[in-house]
Amino acid sequence: MEDVKLPLTAHLEELRSRLIRSLVALAGAFVVTYQFVEPLMRWLTEPVKRLDVGQVQIIGTGLTEAFFTKLKVAFIAAIFLASPAILYQIWKFVAPGLYDNEKRYVKPFVFFGTLFFVSGAYFCYRFVFPTAFGFFIREYSSVSIEPFLRVSEYLSFVSRMLLAFGVVFELPVFTFFLARTGIVDHRMMIGAWRYALVGIFIVAAVLTPGPDVASQMLMATPLVVLYSASIGVAYAFGRPRPQGGAPRSAD
Repeated sequence: MEDVKLPLTAHLEELRSRLIRSLVALAGAFVVTYQFVEPLMRWLTEPVKRLDVGQVQIIGTGLTEAFFTKLKVAFIAAIFLASPAILYQIWKFVAPGLYDNEKRYVKPFVFFGTLFFVSGAYFCYRFVFPTAFGFFIREYSSVSIEPFLRVSEYLSFVSRMLLAFGVVFELPVFTFFLARTGIVDHRMMIGAWRYALVGIFIVAAVLTPGPDVASQMLMATPLVVLYSASIGVAYAFGRPRPQGGAPRSAD
């Protein structure tokens, strides 16, 4: 099949279409998650409330703080709920550049992409939050200060951390599909490990909500593990890019 190069305007139009569909899915998910925002907020405050370091008070200090915090929490939850639709739109955007035999991976991409996205958030909630919150709250005790946490700052922190861990846990998924299509292989990833390590700490600094080193290390450590696991994924599942079957152009 002949490979037809599309003009830049066609790619931009396709990108605009996929973005609009993703935003529509996100808006629909937001309507749903906002109905459950109160239990979501209670769930998000559980990790700090059940710490065995004394009582921690979560307070509000502004008239509109609770309302806008609820909007933010519902929006972050909507990203998780709409993630299958968003991942599908990402796949459809890149699909015209794939070979015909590669396009059949759309369902596994959406399924495992969603699974790892949610798994990253669960890992953060189950393992990172207890360690991080225990460390930070004990710092208050060390200077004899009773912790009072603003609800907006606390929920912004935990929501963004959940989202960030969900994103970084996608690394093995994207590596699998890049390796299956022959774009990367394990030798390439091993050879680039120095650059990857620098990139990991840059990503950790960008994705973590605060500038503190502890938060960045909590993000960077799983990223290093995930990159190592991705090398194994590329070794186990990678194969050379097929020679036949030219990519189909978009309409």
